[in-house]
Amino acid sequence: MAPTPRIGILGGSFDPVHNAHVALARLATDQLALDELRWIPTGHSWQKARGLAPAEDRCAMVRLAIAGEPRWKLDRREVERAGPSYTLDTVRELQAAEPGRDWVLVIGQDQYEGLPTWHGWRELLGLVTLAVANRPGSARRLPAELEACARRRVELPMMDVSSTDIRRRLAAGLPIADLVPAAVAGYIDRHRLYGATTGS
Repeated sequence: MAPTPRIGILGGSFDPVHNAHVALARLATDQLALDELRWIPTGHSWQKARGLAPAEDRCAMVRLAIAGEPRWKLDRREVERAGPSYTLDTVRELQAAEPGRDWVLVIGQDQYEGLPTWHGWRELLGLVTLAVANRPGSARRLPAELEACARRRVELPMMDVSSTDIRRRLAAGLPIADLVPAAVAGYIDRHRLYGATTGS
């Protein structure tokens, strides 16, 4: 009998996708022995007050960032679905479309600590294996309701990279070449995203 395929889910606004996203994806794929990792850009982020860059641009940047890794796939279901992007709805859709898979939800430490604010989070945890990226030295006291949740750890080297900082740097005309994949930097420059100027 063939083993059950293990499929990772890595969601986010990816506004823009950056090197820490890629590092987390690499470690999760290898440490969790994933057969495939789905990158799922958020459609309408119900937890972010600010507007996101156009979905087509964010998807294009993810496609560039994951090129060359056959186990990584771009999944557009959230940007094509109307209404708020709830992870629970996404997982339900995936399970209905592809039964017989072991779904692994890969999230960062900050997302994990905020999990009790997610729509239907208790049901969600019953549908997936939870894998949490634990940056060295980031251990904090968790809400009691999370302490009992079964989870795997993915050790992520400390990387001081955030999409927020990248957008600020671009708006200020500062370089980002060491923060994002080269192809993503080129895309941002060509399409003048986030106030980018030539040479950013």
